[in-house]
Amino acid sequence: MRLAVQNFRVEGFSMEPTLHTNEYLFVNKLAYVVGEPQRGDIVVLRFPLDPRRDFVKRIIGLPGEEVEVRGGYVYINDRPLLEPYIKDRPAYHYGPARVPPNDYFVLGDNRNNSDDSHVWNWLPREYLIGKAWVAYWPIQAWGVLQHDAVRFATAQTG
Repeated sequence: MRLAVQNFRVEGFSMEPTLHTNEYLFVNKLAYVVGEPQRGDIVVLRFPLDPRRDFVKRIIGLPGEEVEVRGGYVYINDRPLLEPYIKDRPAYHYGPARVPPNDYFVLGDNRNNSDDSHVWNWLPREYLIGKAWVAYWPIQAWGVLQHDAVRFATAQTG
């Protein structure tokens, strides 16, 4: 069973308000064997600077895309993302930089309190453990995780 599904305990505040410290998740480890990572996927990954540690983040930039963070918004190929799930708009600047082939740009939903791609750059695909699927503990957190919240904002944003 652990080959297909693995449990994971959230540590820290980098994914608030979506996920909270000490929440438990089931992770679908086959998701990226049979499918491709998508923008908005919440993923468990091996930390590129210390692969013995596992993190949870959200995929924002896909291979070949240009990513920039400016003025409190994330831009993909110069188009701002509308991200209703984030805690606060990012107070930092990043890029612009192009995501290399087979790499991803991942961010925590708590943008100003997350050790993520804006600090250490790219996440190699082979560091993806799986797609976070269900929160199961504590019981009030139970539910299937939403992955489709990322979309592009209208031209007036930014």
